[in-house]
Amino acid sequence: MEFVLDPTVMLLLCSVAFLAGFIDAIAGGGGLLTVPALLTAGLPPHLVLGTNKLAATFGSLTASVTYYRKKLFDPYYWRHALIATAIGACIGVLVVDQISKSTLEKVLPVLILIAAIYSLFAKVQADDQLQLPRDTPKNRWSQRLQGLGLGFYDGIAGPGTGSFWMVSTMALYKINLLLTSGVARSMNFVSNGFALVTFAVLGHIHYQLGIAMGLCLMVGSYFGAHTAIRFGSKLIKPLFMLMVMAIALRLIWQTWINP
Repeated sequence: MEFVLDPTVMLLLCSVAFLAGFIDAIAGGGGLLTVPALLTAGLPPHLVLGTNKLAATFGSLTASVTYYRKKLFDPYYWRHALIATAIGACIGVLVVDQISKSTLEKVLPVLILIAAIYSLFAKVQADDQLQLPRDTPKNRWSQRLQGLGLGFYDGIAGPGTGSFWMVSTMALYKINLLLTSGVARSMNFVSNGFALVTFAVLGHIHYQLGIAMGLCLMVGSYFGAHTAIRFGSKLIKPLFMLMVMAIALRLIWQTWINP
């Protein structure tokens, strides 16, 4: 899909992408920054979602590989969540493709604001135990339902998915912050990747912008993942979420109150 951007705007979006990648690797929620930034730049909503998925895939790949190499993510243990997440993401994109441009313009800022508020007040607890719970039938069903639901959300919207993964994973499995971050980043990569393929088939991607932002996200994710592993995850979350809510409120003003 053709959409020409001013070089200055593209540079600003790439800067936002670097910051989003850094933050996403630490606490999740990078899409809470990139999606409203893309909307503010004037891209159509469907193009925003597809382009953001392309960029986000770069960052989530870098972060997930980093956590895997540090032995903070076990693909076999989380196999049920991985499969369900992929299915949910594809379904979410197919659903969002049926939603009109005007409806998306109104709904996306509200979803972003809700996700930001939820992520801001969600409790994040850390401990020193790097041990996974037993692989029981109950945990397998929890993985399937969690993966299907969050994969669907990532396909249909996306902002805040990483934060939702972190909060729900800690609540369901009682594992520590670093293991939770590994799960969140890896599941984010799966849902981003499968959603990206579906968006590509539907033609909703600005490739030049998506690749440029993706490379910046990748660099930010690399530093963010290593920062999280070294220092923990509460670093800059409150300030980040407040900034995101300010952007979301601005978009709501533009689309709902003063279009």
